[in-house]
Amino acid sequence: MSTRQEKSIFGLPLSRRSFILGVTVAGGGLALGAKGILSRLGRGGDMPEVVTDPTVFLRIGADNSVTLLSKHLEMGQGVMTGLATIVAEELDADWGQMRVEHAPANRALYQNLIWGRQVTAASSSMANSWLQMRRVGAAARHMLVSAAANRWQVPAEAITVAGGVVRHPETDRQATFGDLAAEAIQLPVPDPEVLRLKEPSEWSLIGQSLKRVDVSAKVEGEATFGLDVRRPGMVRAVIARAPRFGGVVESYDAEETLSIPGVVEVVEIPMGVAVLAEDTWTAIRGRDALRIEWDDSSAETRSTEEIFDDYRRLAEEDGVVARERGDADAALAGAEHLLDFEFTVPYLAHAPMEPLNCVMERTATGVEVWSSGQVQTLEQRAVAEVLGLDPEQVKINSVFAGSSFGRRVYSNTDWMFELAHLVKESQLDRPIQLVWTREDDIRGGVYRPMALHRGTAGLNADGDVVGWRHLVVCESLVEGTPWTYAGVDRGSVGALVETSYALPNVHVAAHSPSSPIPMGFWRSVGDGHTGFVLETVMDELAHAAGRDPLEFRLSHLSDDPLQRRVLEVAAREAGWGESLPAGRGRGIAGLFDAIFEHRTYVAMVTDLTVDERGFRVDRVVCALDCGVVINPQIVEAQVESAISFALSTTLGSEITLERGFVQQSNFHDYQVTRMSDMPDVEVHLLSDGRSPSGVGEAAVAPLAPSVGNALFDATGRRIRQLPFRV
Repeated sequence: MSTRQEKSIFGLPLSRRSFILGVTVAGGGLALGAKGILSRLGRGGDMPEVVTDPTVFLRIGADNSVTLLSKHLEMGQGVMTGLATIVAEELDADWGQMRVEHAPANRALYQNLIWGRQVTAASSSMANSWLQMRRVGAAARHMLVSAAANRWQVPAEAITVAGGVVRHPETDRQATFGDLAAEAIQLPVPDPEVLRLKEPSEWSLIGQSLKRVDVSAKVEGEATFGLDVRRPGMVRAVIARAPRFGGVVESYDAEETLSIPGVVEVVEIPMGVAVLAEDTWTAIRGRDALRIEWDDSSAETRSTEEIFDDYRRLAEEDGVVARERGDADAALAGAEHLLDFEFTVPYLAHAPMEPLNCVMERTATGVEVWSSGQVQTLEQRAVAEVLGLDPEQVKINSVFAGSSFGRRVYSNTDWMFELAHLVKESQLDRPIQLVWTREDDIRGGVYRPMALHRGTAGLNADGDVVGWRHLVVCESLVEGTPWTYAGVDRGSVGALVETSYALPNVHVAAHSPSSPIPMGFWRSVGDGHTGFVLETVMDELAHAAGRDPLEFRLSHLSDDPLQRRVLEVAAREAGWGESLPAGRGRGIAGLFDAIFEHRTYVAMVTDLTVDERGFRVDRVVCALDCGVVINPQIVEAQVESAISFALSTTLGSEITLERGFVQQSNFHDYQVTRMSDMPDVEVHLLSDGRSPSGVGEAAVAPLAPSVGNALFDATGRRIRQLPFRV
């Protein structure tokens, strides 16, 4: 039974169960970096109760609008539209009624049901929200129908709902949601277990390419991104950080900086020296005028090749075993054909279109924050610990993010953490907006780790894989946290451990070296490099066996019909087996992306052309099974985005070091896919009716190996490093 309401998302009072604007989260000292984040996320053993109360998520206006509070951050991936579609379907709302806003930071009400914290990450939004949002919509519908039945004194079973209007056909009476909201809010919230949810045959919104709920505001310039936030009296800040990772300030001279009109303060914080000014350009000029002596005694001073040399020395010895099946050494000793391999992949930056930024303002009760961070629960805690507050004293307003690709997960390691220190040390009583420039971002670390893969695979006389021994040297994101697989970071071994191939004798091990360079989760995490290696080696083995690469893959699959189907569909739609003219190549790759039990299967066939100038990817055909497709157009857009993102890694994206200094600084030397580079993309969506899984990351990993395999098809040359140099 629900209690009497005090303040309502329907526009009327709500109970205490709803809109608690802060929750104290237990925790000890501040943990930095990806490892600290994952330690704090835990495995969800202390998850709060799942909330399906519509009064927590919905606000129905007198104009009959239905506003959903999105517990997930909109970064361009379409999560607001997806969540609204699920709710509107079960609510029987008209799509034109739906509005969406970001929910406040409140773990108890808006947790990710996989992570047990308020977090948007790992392509988990639809997977964790599917049943919850259906029940929210169904519960709201039930309450509105009950209110109408009470008003008209008719059985609830005699009432219909369609297009945001509640009707009693027998007496020709009707009312809008807005008409009934005041009465509905007084009624008990139904038990979610007894609610009837629609059958797929009854869906009218799910599966349709509905207009995105955020598109009008973005097209018309009304959407608020982090850099759009303005507060009365706000100053801007930029930070001079050590040019080498691990360096610290030894001394600085700010005399020239403080003489620049518009500069209002210079503050030293643990991460560097901050310059505060009336506008961003003046702050940047002031930063450029600083004279800083850096202490590099604990800094990274190696160059990229020196790091790879260290990795190769580590690879001389076996590492921590991540996967063991059968006896790989014995199988390889008896193999008919052996393939030895070594692959290298570089550090990679996220390079989101909107650089990092955040606004923080002191209030009478604590601080208020405007941020596009992905982990509100930890952001509250991190800011609170720096400022000596309780988490509920940190009010976070989430705003649109101009993409992320994983970069905005790390708000308690750099940008928001920096700003909290700056607010603590500043003598100004004014709101502060911290801005990272593009150069700050590219040179700022939190990269996807560089990695070295070394191994041997063997074939028997029939051309089947009989053994595979594989060692990965890759800096860990999660070592020492609960998020390891057999003591190894899944980001290091990824697709080598979780694979659809039923290989008989496998040994996978890993070394996890450390450095002062901050590492982070990058779109597709470890599958981006482990999938590249796995699918390239499988292709090499197919050719060594004299077998068709598609047939070879299919013959080695486990009993996994979904992986088989995406491979077969992608191949069929791409014209696999058709001959190509000289200078053209075609390659295939297939993988799955998993977040616990939620799997997304994907396969790609890539066509390209090679000439004296290099190569150009002409066409990518992708087959993808992500379970129920909520909005086909958004899923297709995510696949196209993933292909564009991954194509950058083949064309030229890389972070390199020279004596510890990052050599790249902006898009002129950190190459990302240009419009002229983008191939034609065909997306074929498959589904067997499973609950939705993730989309944003799954299509990243297969692209690079499919391109590499196509290059081999065109040139006869194997390339075992990223980016490709033809």
